[in-house]
Amino acid sequence: MKRITLITLLLLFNFSFSQKKELRKAQKLYDAGDVSGASQLLEENQSLFENADQKVKPGYDFLTGKIAQNNKEFQRAYDLFTSLKDVASIKEEVMEQLNLLSADIVNSAIDDNGGGDFKSSTEKLYLAYLIDPELNKDYLYFAASSAVNAEMYDVALEYYDQLKEMAYTGVVTKYYVTEVESGDETEVTESEYDLYKKSKSYENVREEDTPSKFPEIVKNIALIHAQRGDNEKAMIAVQEARLSNPTDLNLILTEANIYIQLDEKAKFQSLMNEAIAQDPDNANLYYNLAVVTADLGEKEAARAYYEKAIEKDPNYENAYLNLVALILEGEQTIVEQMNSLGTSAADNAKYDALKLDREEIYKECVPILKSLIEIGENEDAIKTLMNIYGTLGDNEGYKEMKTLLEK
Repeated sequence: MKRITLITLLLLFNFSFSQKKELRKAQKLYDAGDVSGASQLLEENQSLFENADQKVKPGYDFLTGKIAQNNKEFQRAYDLFTSLKDVASIKEEVMEQLNLLSADIVNSAIDDNGGGDFKSSTEKLYLAYLIDPELNKDYLYFAASSAVNAEMYDVALEYYDQLKEMAYTGVVTKYYVTEVESGDETEVTESEYDLYKKSKSYENVREEDTPSKFPEIVKNIALIHAQRGDNEKAMIAVQEARLSNPTDLNLILTEANIYIQLDEKAKFQSLMNEAIAQDPDNANLYYNLAVVTADLGEKEAARAYYEKAIEKDPNYENAYLNLVALILEGEQTIVEQMNSLGTSAADNAKYDALKLDREEIYKECVPILKSLIEIGENEDAIKTLMNIYGTLGDNEGYKEMKTLLEK
């Protein structure tokens, strides 16, 4: 029995010795830069390591993880390294390797983003975040952004909700100094800043915090809910975001757009006026406000907004077309009145007066349409003006528009 026990011990010793020997050889190949050779050696001895000695296995898994990292098998490397975080003998090395893994993953994600592979970028950035959720919150934010670009809205919403729960702001303090001799201001690191502010060669030392990303996060949550048709949740999110940043133009427009989806046109109108107060030179804001104001039956106010849009952007073709359409709406009432008249002398006189009113509406549209045609020979404008000239009996104008249309 003792002899059998001795033979067993010798076999186990030789087995463990072989494992250590092959692992050392693989490690030497890896350290020499022969990653492929190290990987091949481990694969060839896979059966040897399947039941590796508990003293050998952590080293084997660690080397396997580093090879996986080198081959951009990031998930496998992450799984192996995290399983080794509590192994006292290599704990420090593992933590250092996880930091290196995080950097490699982020660099690879940046490449994916540049190549348009937003799905892969999302997955990698989230993995980088998981390596150290406390320090790598920025990667969760970028993962959410990549998920939006990949149209993975459920994933993006999950990540944005996590960021909201942790009250993530992404605020970074930047440091600036101005060189006395040149007068040039330069951004520096915090440690450089501490040195330069003591130097007489620099002045106007200052710190500046970047804007908080929290309002954007809540706004994106609202947009995703709106995109999914859940307007109630979208409204709750955007109103919460506006509490933290009430003058943010994008938040105002987001809330306004949700009200349009809810057919709350009066509230949309109010918010658009608020947006214009923030950005008074934005022609598109006036145009959108004009469209809704016209729908609410406020024709004169709508006309003023269309004219303001054209004033801010003289090339805004849709504003011209909608303004003409708004003016021509007045024709319908006149035609209805004309058709309701009889054949008496009094009715004939009313008919002639209404006909003049109708022609005045047409004449009012002529300079607007001509301005639009000058911008880029808009086909709709040419057709409309040709018909107006025909109704007014302006043969020269009709022929001119007809020639333009035939071109």
